[in-house]
Amino acid sequence: MRKIIYWVHASIDGYIAGPNGEFDWPALGPELIGYSEAMNEQVDTLVYGRVVWDMMAAYWPTADAEPATTDEHARAFAPFWRQTPKVVVSRTLEKADWDARVIGQNLADEIAELKRRPGKDILLTGGAEVAASLTELGLLDDYRIVVHPVVLGGGPRLFLEPKDRIDLRLTDSRTFDSQTVLLRYERQG
Repeated sequence: MRKIIYWVHASIDGYIAGPNGEFDWPALGPELIGYSEAMNEQVDTLVYGRVVWDMMAAYWPTADAEPATTDEHARAFAPFWRQTPKVVVSRTLEKADWDARVIGQNLADEIAELKRRPGKDILLTGGAEVAASLTELGLLDDYRIVVHPVVLGGGPRLFLEPKDRIDLRLTDSRTFDSQTVLLRYERQG
């Protein structure tokens, strides 16, 4: 069965966006970008919650359109993003462009069915609410949290309050570009 990987950037005080939703603080150096691009080779489906979807769909379709684009990450990721099937988890969105389908009416069954399909793993990017829901349902397998050198002081939390304690096992940790730290966990039990 395919795994769902939760890929999320967090501040050292545990927030995934700033108090006003700002996401201009991740420190994306070449090592972290290289890790992210290698991870893209492991997956063939991208999953987003509504808020992250709106941000991704506003930027990535044309992020590499300008011939003078010097951002190597944009040049590498934008074509991958456009070509990869996407799933948006939302109870309010009816349809989405860019090879995306919307699910959310019966999240447990829809995600379980997605995991049973043949293929590579599935990448959930950001989205604390979707991650919390999938964790509660026992459907999130691999947590990859990149901690950035910033204190945001507020905003959406990395983890919402679960109903029950969640025990995780550290499977990897590493430093990128002498500034960010990856903490990789798997769910126990």
